[in-house]
Amino acid sequence: MNQPSSSPRDPFAALRIRDFSIFASARFFLSLGVQIQSVVVGIQIYKLTHSAFQIGLIGLSEAIPFIALSLFAGHVADTVRRKKILVWATLFLLVASWMLFVVSVNPEYLIRTGTWPIFGIIFCTGIARGFLGPVFPAYMTQLVPRHLYSNATTWQSNLWHVAAVLGPALGGILIGWISTRFAYGTSSVLVTLGFVLMLIIADHPLPPQQDRQEGIFTRITAGFRFVFGNQIMLSALALDLFAVLFGGAVAMIPVFADKVLLAGDNADFVTGLLRAAPASGAIIMGLIMTKFPPTRKAGRNLIISVTGFGLCMIAFALSREIWLSFGVLFLSGAFDNVSVIIRHTILQLLTPDDMRGRVAAVNGVFIGSSNEIGEFESGVAARTMGNVPSVIFGGCMTILVV
Repeated sequence: MNQPSSSPRDPFAALRIRDFSIFASARFFLSLGVQIQSVVVGIQIYKLTHSAFQIGLIGLSEAIPFIALSLFAGHVADTVRRKKILVWATLFLLVASWMLFVVSVNPEYLIRTGTWPIFGIIFCTGIARGFLGPVFPAYMTQLVPRHLYSNATTWQSNLWHVAAVLGPALGGILIGWISTRFAYGTSSVLVTLGFVLMLIIADHPLPPQQDRQEGIFTRITAGFRFVFGNQIMLSALALDLFAVLFGGAVAMIPVFADKVLLAGDNADFVTGLLRAAPASGAIIMGLIMTKFPPTRKAGRNLIISVTGFGLCMIAFALSREIWLSFGVLFLSGAFDNVSVIIRHTILQLLTPDDMRGRVAAVNGVFIGSSNEIGEFESGVAARTMGNVPSVIFGGCMTILVV
């Protein structure tokens, strides 16, 4: 490991390590491309169907393969060289990204076929995410020393949220001012750049395995047994799970921009602006946390942050002004990032090196899939209760879980 002398008190300590900085840059470009793709898919589906339920189906079509593959992918991440998994899964994501561009080149194609090609491609991105989810955190711990785990996690979260600010804004601008296919093309170029950077990262051998003689089923379920046997880890995961599951109002932003905030011809731009708001708040909070980590009195901080997140969802539902909606979504991202940093730091510090892939897979089933299932829940709730009551319900359920 090419590791310069660095102090855990140095806010840039992890970024001074070459392999980690390349790894973080690759994830940034992948995230930026995926974020652009996400907002464009939501706008495109809404324009084609005018259905909040169909927007919810986007998340479900990605969550199904993600959940189905995550545990097996965690086992693979602990038995196959992790760079190889990163390269092949990123290549699969790259192909799916370019396929979205291809099916959108001719606008008449989707009018004739309906939305199933888009949902099919999103299903494929779920397959790629199923393998990338466990291997990303597992490989990160091989790039930085243990005392920098929290710092590295904070910077990864910061860069992801920068992408989550720029991505929706760029997606809204590109699809609103140029075209859907140009937006997809930009997304695909960014994913390609992330793939190239993944190729540059040095390959690291797997940590020594302690349970090679166990059967594959026993190894796959070992992550679940480890998490459910650790009260601190289980509590942090469960709290974040239900907050994400019920607080998935972000998926409904295209509907709110059109039907509630009455953005009119500027609805695409407002959608991108509001999608960027939570990540904007998360960036500011993330920069603060590089200097003041939230892991001191972590339990109290976790409870406060998730409660604040739920209150922000309720305020967003009640807002009728674009600036106020942006403000409460900004705060929701700040609160959410506190819980993200605490949860990931707990996972990294308490997980044995030879189980990181499998425990990360359990985290993915808890949290990663709950984002998409939360989108589906939001779509179903919006169809059943109405747009505003469904988001209020989600915020209240989040607070109730706390």
